[in-house]
Amino acid sequence: MSGRPSSDEIAKWQKWFAVACNNRAWELIELPSRTPAEGHELLHAAHAAAWHWARVGTDLHAARAQMLLGFAHAVAGDGPLALRYAMASFNYFNEHEAPDWEQAFAHATLAAAARAAGEADLHAEHYAEAARLGAAIADADDREVFMRSFRRVPEG
Repeated sequence: MSGRPSSDEIAKWQKWFAVACNNRAWELIELPSRTPAEGHELLHAAHAAAWHWARVGTDLHAARAQMLLGFAHAVAGDGPLALRYAMASFNYFNEHEAPDWEQAFAHATLAAAARAAGEADLHAEHYAEAARLGAAIADADDREVFMRSFRRVPEG
């Protein structure tokens, strides 16, 4: 092996890291509580996933990365930044056709971000819609994946 990897090899690894970082961040979000180290890891993993998707992903990947960043920053307690990412993601999924689980996640992320930002009315509106949409997710596996994260959004 000599020199720099090919563009195809780099893209392959970028995608691998995007998926791995994305999955790790959602695992950390789903924990009932996190140590300070896990909180830092969550933010690093979410940002790393977004960075890698920005290199090899589509607009859909970018919107999903913003959703992850919104949820991660909400869990970390950074309401203003969480709202920025959550709103960008929500706007994308509001303007594009999306599967039932993704619509529910967009509302759940916005609810989590609003809660972290102290926006009670926005939180209540999107929490209720996320709960309604989440209960209606047709596929049982998709519904369970949604619920694992939605359980981390405080109701009140």
